[in-house]
Amino acid sequence: MTRGETLFFLQEGLTVEGKPFKDFLDARNHAEAIDFLYQVTSPITPGLIKETNALLLSGVNYTDAVSETGEKIKKPATPGEYKRLPNHVLQADGTIHHYTEPLQVVDEMEKLCQWIQDQLPRQHPLITAAIAHYNMVRIHPFDDGNGRGARILMNLILIKKAYPPAIIRMEERRQYLATLSQADRGLISPFLVFVAKSLFKTQQNILENLNSSKI
Repeated sequence: MTRGETLFFLQEGLTVEGKPFKDFLDARNHAEAIDFLYQVTSPITPGLIKETNALLLSGVNYTDAVSETGEKIKKPATPGEYKRLPNHVLQADGTIHHYTEPLQVVDEMEKLCQWIQDQLPRQHPLITAAIAHYNMVRIHPFDDGNGRGARILMNLILIKKAYPPAIIRMEERRQYLATLSQADRGLISPFLVFVAKSLFKTQQNILENLNSSKI
């Protein structure tokens, strides 16, 4: 969906012919999840992250997946629930990247949320937000919505510390994935720099919009 199609749908509630309905559900749910960020006053907990995932997948009945034999299948959606089966992704180089096993997800998410609470008063929120983002992607706790959920978690941390969100644009997707892959190999710095640049661009856009405003 283009920016115009998304805006038209969110403002008018009308879909565009020829586009999958799931795309419109994703746009609506993501918009509601972003609105939800600005209402959160409680600490970041696994329950809050589950609630966000439930928002992102509201109305979604299935998720696309690939079976062990390589067949494309549709898995029943489980909004707000941790995955019950392992998930993995086929990378550009043909290798398969495996995420955290389902039995370890509860402990890993508890550790992540506790780490966030411990680090928020100690280090710059950009660093905490970016590392939390990476670790949620690394864990991949849900069947679907993990990338969106990780970006929302990152921006929730920034918003809690009075920063604007770090918007990651579609045209930067390749670099975004490349820096996440580097983090998987133990080099987190490129991803931190990438998030910092995204935050800086967001701040620049806000200033430009304010300067061009007639108010």
